[in-house]
Amino acid sequence: MDSAAQNHSMIDLRYVKKLIDILDESTVDSIEISSDKGMKIRISKSPTQRGTVQVAAPLPALVAAAPSRPTPSEGMLAVGDGTEPARPAAAAVSSLLEVKSPMVGTFYGSPEPGAKPYISVGSRVNKGQILCIIEAMKIMNEIESEYAGVVKEVVATDAHPVEYGQVLFRIDPNG
Repeated sequence: MDSAAQNHSMIDLRYVKKLIDILDESTVDSIEISSDKGMKIRISKSPTQRGTVQVAAPLPALVAAAPSRPTPSEGMLAVGDGTEPARPAAAAVSSLLEVKSPMVGTFYGSPEPGAKPYISVGSRVNKGQILCIIEAMKIMNEIESEYAGVVKEVVATDAHPVEYGQVLFRIDPNG
């Protein structure tokens, strides 16, 4: 192979370094570039793989962290301030598992436009079941559930962009 042909097949490291710098300075998680000669470069900030789902562990109830009211024994009247009803709701939300986006892309709740969504609120899901598609760089990535349970909330909006780590669904594992 002559040196001219070898130079065309090699990657310009200055170009790759510039791409890394651009990626570091942006909110984009990864980029992929393909040349007409068949060369592909993919640079990603995080080591996530396509089709994986990151799910946050259930959060403990934050009742202990809530400000306490003085009691009559402390010399103050115990008067309701309207915050009591909000505590049970916060505890209920914390028992749900959050399915988060493993990448930046566009959220699609159904396999194609106009088709029935993969899941909706009240749907029972099994571990490994497809929940949605996230399109990233013209690649359709099927997002699978890591838990079995009942979908309590679909947070993402169909055909709208999602960020890395954004909550897509909330699933009740006890439902």
